[in-house]
Amino acid sequence: MDVQIPFNQPYAVGSELGYVQEALGHGQLSGNGEITRRCAEWIELRCGCERALLTHSCTGALEMAALLSGVGPGDEVIMPSFTFPSTANAFALRGATCVFVDVCEETLNLDPERVREAVTARTKAIVPVHYSGVGCEMDALGEIAEGAGATVIEDAAQGILASFRGRALGSIGALGAFSFHETKTLSSGEGGALLVNDPALVERAEILLEKGTDRAAFFRGEIDKYTWRDLGSSFLMSEITAAFLWAQLESADSILARRTATWERYHRALAPLEAEGLLRRPVVPAECEHNGQGYWLLLPTAAERDRLLDGLRGAGVAAIFHYVPLHGTAAGRRFGRAAGDLARTDELAARMLRLPLWVGLPDADVDRAVAAVARELQASSAGLGVGGRP
Repeated sequence: MDVQIPFNQPYAVGSELGYVQEALGHGQLSGNGEITRRCAEWIELRCGCERALLTHSCTGALEMAALLSGVGPGDEVIMPSFTFPSTANAFALRGATCVFVDVCEETLNLDPERVREAVTARTKAIVPVHYSGVGCEMDALGEIAEGAGATVIEDAAQGILASFRGRALGSIGALGAFSFHETKTLSSGEGGALLVNDPALVERAEILLEKGTDRAAFFRGEIDKYTWRDLGSSFLMSEITAAFLWAQLESADSILARRTATWERYHRALAPLEAEGLLRRPVVPAECEHNGQGYWLLLPTAAERDRLLDGLRGAGVAAIFHYVPLHGTAAGRRFGRAAGDLARTDELAARMLRLPLWVGLPDADVDRAVAAVARELQASSAGLGVGGRP
């Protein structure tokens, strides 16, 4: 059967093209124009960060964060193995060793106790990844980092509009990184932002963003010419991309409400299947406010996950899974090492499944996806016993 419920469908507010036209009228399409500044100021106000710098991607923002942290050969950077390769690439590119640690079963976020055990004299940074817009235990991680003299860099690719104990994700560590990829809560197709929360890092962050030059200070009239000052690269978001993003930021609260409503519809409808022991729903700790970034399930076994994936695809529901844990990959073994036993990460990754979720997903399609999950799991358990076990 052809897929009838896509996993993701990019959402446009409707005012994007008007802002693109405005950008054309300003006569500047390269980065750091009027609309870029508008977006950055919105993020600074909403998140409470010292500075927000718009980048071409979250990958670019993480690479800037790695440069700002000063990591290099001989240094170690602690991060989850259950993450996208960009988290590790940013630090491996600087010559640091990625130290992969296990995650908590409830949230699939970094386990602070495993982080504590992984700290060595070489630990330079700790990188929590806020999976599916649910915050890591940032207080515990901050305490560990302070004791180790390490920098906390939040990979908040999925975290915009979410919070931990009332603090916006991305604004808690020294640095944070957002993604505006088309699958994220707010989107510009591609795009990202670096949140600089340590005032001491702002000046250098501006230089890195401007290809290693003090061009930003020149345009503010602070110097009479700009020159090459430091390492840097072409990290800037274009004004065209910022124009699309601005429309999304203007409608952020509406988008958030619609995504979380779809998330809650899944959560309510799947509760009976969890009560039967057929699956486990996501856990959002009381101290966290999520953003409806995605809805995932844990099946009792990897085999049951794979059977359900096949069944859903046959029913026209584009469910997917991710990630392949980094510690078991060729690049992970080359550029990093596992700290302790990561059997929990391997097991959870093999049992996890993600359901379609995007702004505009009809309630009827959510109900149809849930009905397909129930049909497949109940048919399986009828022959094998509750939870798919003999």
